[in-house]
Amino acid sequence: MENIFDLNFFQKLNTLKLNSYIRTKQGMSGERKSGAKGSSVEFSDYREYFPGDDLRRIDWNVYGRTEKLYIKEFMEEKEIPFTIFLDTSASMDFGEKKKSIMALQLTAAFSYLALHHMDRVKIELVGTGQENNILNARKTNNFTNIINGLKDVEFQGETYFLEKIKHTPMKQPGISILISDFFDRKRLEEAISYLRYKKQQVIILHILAREELESQEEGTVSFVDKETKEEIKVTISQSVLKMYEKTRKEFVRNIEEQAKKFQAAYVLAFSDESLEEVILDKLQKTHCLIQNK
Repeated sequence: MENIFDLNFFQKLNTLKLNSYIRTKQGMSGERKSGAKGSSVEFSDYREYFPGDDLRRIDWNVYGRTEKLYIKEFMEEKEIPFTIFLDTSASMDFGEKKKSIMALQLTAAFSYLALHHMDRVKIELVGTGQENNILNARKTNNFTNIINGLKDVEFQGETYFLEKIKHTPMKQPGISILISDFFDRKRLEEAISYLRYKKQQVIILHILAREELESQEEGTVSFVDKETKEEIKVTISQSVLKMYEKTRKEFVRNIEEQAKKFQAAYVLAFSDESLEEVILDKLQKTHCLIQNK
């Protein structure tokens, strides 16, 4: 982790922020524009004066023109809650360059981006045997705790995204990030739909290993499901290879289409790619990241 999150990488992260369209009236002060009216420096609108209003907010120039008292309202800036759903199932611990490493790095990177801009982060571990979230953090000095927590994550068992999502409290609009290989995608559409119902801006980070997309050689091979431990033997022929290629393309396309259906950002990342490539290139193209000016 230390070699990846070096000073150079953090300097790049410091030039970015998440491009959220979320507006919230709840939460503590932050850098996001809120639907609530407050007293920050960004002007929002006027309303008529009511007895008890702060006299310092009366616009006397408007009074001079209309002989009516109006109060200046300003857009209050609030924090946005980030919820990162991290797939910790056994299938994520696969690949010459393991998917689990990329997943942990992306989790840390998004946590850093959120905390750096005074937002709140909660990491939910999605997998059997994972009972608690790592940390519910709001301050940047908690980032070290997040890194330490991520180092202790074990990838084992199966994935239950929908169940975990439905048991996660979401009392206000926010940003939900799903990080997984999505091999258990049966109820993914329902999970994304539920998040959108809860007024969540959804980002889907689909992580695969190169080996999972490469065609096998002809012959008889044994496959073991890392989550269920079930073993099957398959005789690979040219027709099987063609079927595998077709199924692989449909698998990726199906998840991308589900994301598009619910206006979620979608990125396919390979476990052997650099974190900079995924964060600074692929994610920027989805417009959920923008360059700070």
